[in-house]
Amino acid sequence: MIALLLFASVCLVLMTGVPVAFALAGTALWFALLGSAAGLFDWAFVTALPNRLYGILNNQTLLAVPLFVLMGVILERSRLAEQLLDAMGQLFGRVRAGLAISVMLVGTLLAASTGIVGATVVTMGLISLPAMLKRGYDPAFSAGAICATGTLGQIIPPSIALVLLGDVLSSAFQQAQLKSGIFTPRTVSVGDLFAGALIPGLMLVSLYILYTLWLARRHPQRFDRLTDAVNPEGALIRQLLMALVPPLLLIVLVLGSILLGLATPTEAAAVGAGGALVLAAARRSLNLETLQTSLMETVRITAMVFMILVGASLFSLVFRGLGGEPLIHGLLSSLPGGVIGATLLVMLLVFLLGFILDFIEITFVVVPLVAPTLLLMGVDPVWLGIMLALNLQTSFLTPPFGFALFYLRGVAPSGLDSLTLYRGVWPFIMLQLLMMTLLALWPSLATWLPSQIYG
Repeated sequence: MIALLLFASVCLVLMTGVPVAFALAGTALWFALLGSAAGLFDWAFVTALPNRLYGILNNQTLLAVPLFVLMGVILERSRLAEQLLDAMGQLFGRVRAGLAISVMLVGTLLAASTGIVGATVVTMGLISLPAMLKRGYDPAFSAGAICATGTLGQIIPPSIALVLLGDVLSSAFQQAQLKSGIFTPRTVSVGDLFAGALIPGLMLVSLYILYTLWLARRHPQRFDRLTDAVNPEGALIRQLLMALVPPLLLIVLVLGSILLGLATPTEAAAVGAGGALVLAAARRSLNLETLQTSLMETVRITAMVFMILVGASLFSLVFRGLGGEPLIHGLLSSLPGGVIGATLLVMLLVFLLGFILDFIEITFVVVPLVAPTLLLMGVDPVWLGIMLALNLQTSFLTPPFGFALFYLRGVAPSGLDSLTLYRGVWPFIMLQLLMMTLLALWPSLATWLPSQIYG
């Protein structure tokens, strides 16, 4: 049981505010020392760390992370959201709740362009929240809509979360094949998860919009018509084309090249980063200061991701050396309900851990422990990846520790209190749980498109 004590200790140390990478590595080393003193741990597991680190630094898939981050940061700083929101607001200017629908559509495009939840929530909070409150929108709904839309970066490709999940699930799939002794030519790639996430991601956006339209019809006093004058039709079309076509073209280039097999995720990420620089230069928003701050932010986020990955690698080696892997396998395999019971327990665990851990920690620490057992039990790896991404997205919204709530609270007007924010996100949490239920009942929502593209 010392392996479970290690896991619980890491969670407790994280709650004290110690940086995640050092909490994982430091706690693991202490338990390795204690286990070794008690004759329960073999240091040969720790000596495997250099090979692990070399594999991480030599991983071509993970090279896509800094490139996608750079793409997102550049687009965020090129005032893309402001221009998109203005164009969409003009398009839906005659519809009740038109501004809310515009915010959701723009948030979807930003999610597909940047893939960074924090950046999307903060950007939309600064631009659209004051506009919605000024036009008489209900503060709780406005805050909830912005938080929920901002978290779409978790599920709508190209998503950094899906890149990391794809790499982890690929390793878990290989482990499951080794343990079962059954080898198939099939692999699990980032492209599989990108394709699998398209239909559930678009369905989730549709659920948001349908809920907004229903609410506007049921409680019109919580919304307001856009009263500003709408541009003439020709001017509106030109404005829409100028605002929509460049980012859409960039998204199609990145996603299309991956899905059609023309480029690897890393190559497509390089195209996306280069395209974002060209787009920012065309908008005359690219200068030396913007480039420098974007590169520094990219280095900061990338260093954080890889340091966490190093700490998670040491944690997993010590956890395995303390007998944690067979313990997890035995626990999940012996649950009543078989594969359904095991999957439900894992989803509940991930949901609860989302209260205190970021998606990066959960992806690197929890998923490698539980995924091989679930895959051995016959769970489809693509379906599992999309369910985990949706689950992690839900944890971003759940009070009181949802990270999206913290992001918006940091830029929201002083009159918007935490209780109003919590009240606003609950309907969208229910919609996300509904999407997870639909995906559980019809797994083909995630598996059909990858099977059509890749066979």
